[in-house]
Amino acid sequence: MPDTFADRLLRFLSTFPAPPALPDEVQALNPYQEPAVAELLTQFGQKFYADQRPRVALLGINPGRFGAGRTGVAFTDPAALAGACGIPNQLPPHPELSSQFVYRVIDALGGPANFYQDFYLGSLYPLVLMRHGKNYNYYDSPALTEVLEPDIRASLQRQVQELGLVRTAAVCLGRRNGLLFDKLNKELRLFDTIHVLDHPRYLMQYKRRELPTHVARYVEVLFSIKN
Repeated sequence: MPDTFADRLLRFLSTFPAPPALPDEVQALNPYQEPAVAELLTQFGQKFYADQRPRVALLGINPGRFGAGRTGVAFTDPAALAGACGIPNQLPPHPELSSQFVYRVIDALGGPANFYQDFYLGSLYPLVLMRHGKNYNYYDSPALTEVLEPDIRASLQRQVQELGLVRTAAVCLGRRNGLLFDKLNKELRLFDTIHVLDHPRYLMQYKRRELPTHVARYVEVLFSIKN
């Protein structure tokens, strides 16, 4: 029986190598090698990704420790995993702003079952980055970006080749994230078009009063790609 999207995703995430050392006291952690995280991702995959359908990628920066770092699912905190996705868990409740916004979008598109049959949530760099016990972004330090760029390039190539992503279009979450995504895509020619949207966390922190407008923008872009 051919590998499902779920099989390929778990294999990609669990085997992605952490770099031996990073500048500025940054650490890279692969949460998908932790049995509890891998089990939750497996349950999620069996429920939503148990087929061979190609999916449109929505790619963020790198996963956070308390979101995908615990649930195994990008932009999904423990509450969303249990409530929206129907996967019970014993994780400490730790609300993530990005997850709250993304699941508003998912709800507007008909819920997780409808959303995940067409779309895949992931990251340019698939490992958790931490500095002094706090989440860190790959672009927060020029030195870090330079060191990680080859791994981010490999991550993009592997996700396209191994997962089986739609190549006519992809969605980039975050304007600063889009700078590297666009550069690498021009080099690698992976996607015909990249739609860059404001990052969910930015919108929740700074544009909360305008959330319905931004949710509608996400829905408009995703609907246009899907159709």
